[in-house]
Amino acid sequence: MAVSASFRAYLLEQLGAIRPVTSRPMFGGLAIFAEGRTFALVANEVLYFKVDDTNRPDFEAAGMMPFLPFGDPAKPMQYYELPAEVLEDPEELAVWMTKAIAVAGRAKPKARKTRP
Repeated sequence: MAVSASFRAYLLEQLGAIRPVTSRPMFGGLAIFAEGRTFALVANEVLYFKVDDTNRPDFEAAGMMPFLPFGDPAKPMQYYELPAEVLEDPEELAVWMTKAIAVAGRAKPKARKTRP
């Protein structure tokens, strides 16, 4: 799930032109944050945005697929691949990014398991 330094720099430049973002390595890939929320993941040089029922249809209409970190289609993560052309269009990117950040803001944090 490696992410090259050049692809990371490119993504941060494109996304950062829309609003401030930060990133952190995660599980061999990259997590991207805005407003303290994880709204995007990068794995194998592919950018995925956070989805729910409000924005998933946009990704599906564009023919994009969910992030399958374990390869099992029955267990997708709630992130979908961003169409490449969106990343090149600042106005369009702002729309998709704003929706993904809103989804991340609505997501409920997962409860941590406690040890007995």
